[in-house]
Amino acid sequence: MGRRFFVGGNWKLNGSRASIQELLEAWGKADLDKSVEVVISPPAVYADFLRANMPAEFGLALQNVYKEGSGAFTGENSADMALDVGADWVILGHSERRSIFGESNELIGEKTAYCLGKGIKVIACVGEQLEEREAGNTQAVVETQLKAIAAKVSDWSKVVIAYEPVWAIGTGKTASPEQAQEVHASIRAWLSKEVSATVAAETRIIYGGSVKPSNCAELGKQEDIDGFLVGGASLKPDFTTIINAQKA
Repeated sequence: MGRRFFVGGNWKLNGSRASIQELLEAWGKADLDKSVEVVISPPAVYADFLRANMPAEFGLALQNVYKEGSGAFTGENSADMALDVGADWVILGHSERRSIFGESNELIGEKTAYCLGKGIKVIACVGEQLEEREAGNTQAVVETQLKAIAAKVSDWSKVVIAYEPVWAIGTGKTASPEQAQEVHASIRAWLSKEVSATVAAETRIIYGGSVKPSNCAELGKQEDIDGFLVGGASLKPDFTTIINAQKA
């Protein structure tokens, strides 16, 4: 059985009840590919509202959680809270959490273990900065990030890996299909070597980095690209085109 195509929408710090309502209407009118797993990640304050109103078959993700279930951690959310509002996924290790908020590989690994232990699935993000790519260090950087995550994973069926070259996030620059495929293939090879051939064959590896309706079909045709984690384009009605990328 092939890997099920996965499309995630990461709204980041964007959205309002009014804009969400517009998206709900667009989703309701669209003929969406039912074979695709769709997971939407709004700001946490809208998680309850979105879960109550979006298509029942869509998954809900929080954009981040902490490694503890409760306590004096102002501004944080827990996996238990995520589950309580109907979320079944969480995004961990996004480049903005790493670069802006200083999250280390170790912390991301700890949060991965915590979430999986609580029964919430993980979209685990990896990716290199522009200077790291230009220095020829893409593979080393990605493998270091993967190692910290893999060390904490007990059930790979609950994990999706998102490769997001940082230089392509929100910049309008997109890794070419060949560049993206090359890194996805190297991630799968690393999983085969360091975890198991079965995990490598079954784990979905999705691409993020300025994915939009105009390039999603070509990216989605690559052998080791199993879907997308979409930023800005997921806030627009034609996000439905990306969901339907395999139909193109």
